[in-house]
Parts: sequence; C-alpha cells; structure tokens
Amino acid sequence: MISITRLLCDTAGPGDHLRYQKRDIEHPVVVWNCTRQCNLHCIHCYASADNRKSPEEMDTVAARAFIRDLAEFGVPVILLSGGEPLLRKDLFQLASLAREYGIRIALSTNGTLISSEVAKEISRLGFAEVGISLDGIGDNNDFLRGRRGAFMDALNGIRNCVALGLRVSLRLTITRFNYQEIPEIFRLVEEEGIERVCFYHLAYSGRGDKLRSEDLDHAQTRRVINIICEHTLDLYRRGRHKEILTVGNHADGVYLYLRLKKENLLRAEKVLELLRINGGNSSGVKIGAVDDRGNVHPDQFWWHYSLGNVLQRKFGDIWTDTSEPLLRGLKNRKGLLKGRCSRCHYLDLCNGNLRVRAEAVFGDVWAEDPACYLTDEETGINS
Repeated sequence: MISITRLLCDTAGPGDHLRYQKRDIEHPVVVWNCTRQCNLHCIHCYASADNRKSPEEMDTVAARAFIRDLAEFGVPVILLSGGEPLLRKDLFQLASLAREYGIRIALSTNGTLISSEVAKEISRLGFAEVGISLDGIGDNNDFLRGRRGAFMDALNGIRNCVALGLRVSLRLTITRFNYQEIPEIFRLVEEEGIERVCFYHLAYSGRGDKLRSEDLDHAQTRRVINIICEHTLDLYRRGRHKEILTVGNHADGVYLYLRLKKENLLRAEKVLELLRINGGNSSGVKIGAVDDRGNVHPDQFWWHYSLGNVLQRKFGDIWTDTSEPLLRGLKNRKGLLKGRCSRCHYLDLCNGNLRVRAEAVFGDVWAEDPACYLTDEETGINS
C-alpha cells in the first residue's frame, strides 16, 4: 500500500505504523479469505468467488485453532475477507476470538449485507475498519459487480456503518470501465463521511486475469495517479481529513517522489525516507494470505500457489520455512528479478512490484512487472 495522504500531505493514518515504521517482518498482516462464497459475481474477483460454499471450507473448530496459532505467532492484524465474509455464519464468533487474543481485526466486504443490526454487531466487536468495495457509481458498479441494485445496497451498508462511527474504507479496483468516475468517487466519499479510500491497481489473478485487456495503459495510469493526488491535496487544503491510498503498484511511490523532486525538494527527501522504510511490495514478507481451505499464499492474489496448509502445519511454521522455494525467493528477491526491474535505480523502494502480475503475463515469477508505468529515464535504466 502507498499512502498518498502521508506522502503528499505528511498526514499519518491509523495503519501507517505498519507501512512507515520498521517492525519485525516475521509477523505479517494476514488476509484470511474465510469463505469463497459470495452473493455477487464481480468480473475482476481474484478469488473467483461464486454463490456456492466450498465443501472444503474450514469449519469452526479448525478456524478457532488457526486463529489461536496466528496469535501465538504474533500476527498483528487479520483482515477477514472472502468471497463475502458476512455469509460465514460463525464470522462474528471468530472475530471475537481474534480480539480476545489481541489481534486487530478488520473486515473486507461488498457491503450489501450490512443492515443496521449487522453494523451494530460489527461495532460491538470492535472492528478497526470496515472495507467496503464499490467499483463505480450506480449502474456501472452493478455491471462490474454482477448484480443490479448492488450499488444502493452497498451504499446503505456504508451509511449504516458511518452512522455508528465505524471507520469505513471504500475499495475500488481501477479498470478502463471506471477510472473516469474517480472524481465522482471522491465526491461520494465527502458526502457520505467515508474516512478512507483504497484505489487498487488490477491484479491479474482469478477472474481478474481475464480482464487484463481492460487494464489501463501506462499513460492512463499516470493520469489517474495525478487525479488521485490532486483530489487528495484538495481535501487536505480544505481541512477534510481523509486517508487516500493506492494498492498493488509500488511504482506509485516512486512516481510521487520524482514529481516532488521537481516541486518540493525538502518534501521529496522526506518521502524518499518513508519509501525506504516501507520497502515496496511485501508479498511473502509483511503480508500473507490464507484461503477458506487453509492454504497459505504469499498474498491474497496468489491462490494458484500454496506454501502449505494450516490444517497440517501451524501458520508460523509455514511462514518461516525458507526451504519453500517461492517463499525463500520472495523474502530476498532482488537478485532474482529480471528485465527492467533488475536494472531499476529505485528497486529498494518498489521491491519488484506485484510478482503475480509478472507471472501472469510472462510465465515467470521474476520477470518485470508489466504494470510499471515509469519510463526508462525515470528509473535510471538509460543512465
């Protein structure tokens, strides 16, 4: 994640200590896709979720043991995701257990099932954040999410959360279908009292891999990042405290640094320091994922590759086992990277970006990330 707010405005958000402070990298944030069942059918879903519950989904007993193992290992945060996690009947029971063990809990949902009663339970359990996905305004969102009425249902879910003072994080995956609606998304955020927005670059995983042709080209991506930056600065100048982030492309941080070098050299040096601390993409390092069947993945987009299974070994044992070739490579990847990534002067800030995207396009985990929109001149490759 890149905090546009932190880099441009020097305003820290609640999760910035995970991104911009040095910490023990052996204890990652864990995304638990606790079910792959979903009431929507998003065209870019990395989990390829549908309306069926997997017969192999971890039951309550196994899930409780898994959460206990995470606590013993020292995992600081668990993000409960899916599919649609609210379809899991024991979700609140498991969230309560995680809280008892001292793990910070967050929710990633499509928001359509958050009635006022559900919002009250989310509030009672002390979720640090409720991430609600919208991928456009009105009918456009409904098209991308595969169900008519999904926009209004999600908006009602947002309103039910905001009414109780819950911290809502709007999630949007950027594609050619919706990038022109980003200014309207900012207006919605202001009007509805949403505190945080995460703009996701498309990951070529699950159904998202079939959507590759609808990803932005490099010029469009640069324009989108500029638009996000301008709206972020506008909110800051008007005293509207919102946290704006981008996810899935650490070229964003380098791009902001290079932009600031031309506009505000002192600020640029501070940004450079923050980006060095952040260290770039952290798949297999500071973030990991576990699917509904207990398979451990380097991040939530890597469902086709399992590092091990928590029903057979504890998460901590899997995560620290560097005899596993992919995990070993991800933890120390710089010497393995190829193409433009291997020659980039800002590799320490980006760490090779999203490896699953490179694998999808080139069939090689260590190939360059095709979504890097920085020029050879900007990356220093031609110098």
